[in-house]
Amino acid sequence: MSALTFSGELDLERMRAERHARLVAAMHDHDVDALLLLGQTNVVYATGLKVPAAEMNQSLHRRAVALVTADGTPPHVWTWYPEGVPSELPADRVHPGLRLEFDDGAAALVTAVAAMAPSGRLAVDELTMPLRAALGGRELVDPSILLGQAKVQKTADEIECIRRAQRINEVAIDYVKQLVAPGVRGTHLTGAFLQQIFELGASSNTVDPIWQVMPPSAADGPFSLTGDVVFPLVTTTAPFSRGDVIFVDNGINYEGYQSDYGHTWVVGGEIDAVKKSQCARYRAVIDAVVDAMKPGVTARDLTRVAKEVEAGRRTPWLPHFYLAHGTGTDSAEAPFVGTDLGDDFDATVVLAPGNVLVLEPVIWDDGQTGFRAEDIVAVTDDGAEVLSNLTYDEYE
Repeated sequence: MSALTFSGELDLERMRAERHARLVAAMHDHDVDALLLLGQTNVVYATGLKVPAAEMNQSLHRRAVALVTADGTPPHVWTWYPEGVPSELPADRVHPGLRLEFDDGAAALVTAVAAMAPSGRLAVDELTMPLRAALGGRELVDPSILLGQAKVQKTADEIECIRRAQRINEVAIDYVKQLVAPGVRGTHLTGAFLQQIFELGASSNTVDPIWQVMPPSAADGPFSLTGDVVFPLVTTTAPFSRGDVIFVDNGINYEGYQSDYGHTWVVGGEIDAVKKSQCARYRAVIDAVVDAMKPGVTARDLTRVAKEVEAGRRTPWLPHFYLAHGTGTDSAEAPFVGTDLGDDFDATVVLAPGNVLVLEPVIWDDGQTGFRAEDIVAVTDDGAEVLSNLTYDEYE
């Protein structure tokens, strides 16, 4: 399978420049003079750097680092993979990677930061123990709100990246779904899915694919403190059986931006009236929430709409998750809708153009499993645009 072609306009250099400008503006708003980033998605956001996907221990051992200064000059980046540096970043801003879990690497970084940003308020998103010790008595600021302010509203280029990531994901899933049959294992689907996404042009895989066989009732599954159904669980080598209800979930990356795919499959393709009803109820929640989405609407407004449509359960979403979460360079980022922070918090979350939400309600009839999927929706100037293209042919 060859890489996909896309018709939407995308200017990556413009996107990176606009992101940097938003970060600098947020730094001024929060009186931060220098921003030291160790979190890999934050580094990607600040610099446009590309690094290969890796197992967590390896990625932390060879993590990239970025330094953004409030004067608006190009950021500095320390990386083990200089081939992933954007072409517009000056060569004198690119430095060899450092091992920040060791004293010498941490000391080298602190020395460099002291030379580049010798005074003022320093914000740091993550710290290793050696780095914390090397920074000594310098005042450190939490940049979480600053970063959220910069990242929460996406530009047209960012939305196009998300749209492309989702398209790659959905095409790969269409291929994988044909392989689902009694006796097939989830690990087999994972291998086929990963091969497809990279042939189609994905930058990386970010969520290990989940193909979870759901129990008929919550009590038949693992224990949970909420008393509700447990999801997600890691993929196993157990073969599927005819009639298994599978909750599907995965995420991939395109140019630093995430997709998020969710659906419900029945092994053997035997969709009964209960499953068709559950799918219809899911779609009714989605339609109502999307219809309500526009600038100025609060997260509380959206949860109220969802509960009015699907009133038979505590919430039409999993209590340890949410009705919706934002997405961008992180698979789950602000804004969040329907968290355990409650209605008062949701009332403070106000939608604005450029917010991108992943809606993931769950319809669950205890004793008869349920239905879940995920729809990606962008808030526009006067409403909302659905970026995903889920199909429900077998449920109709």
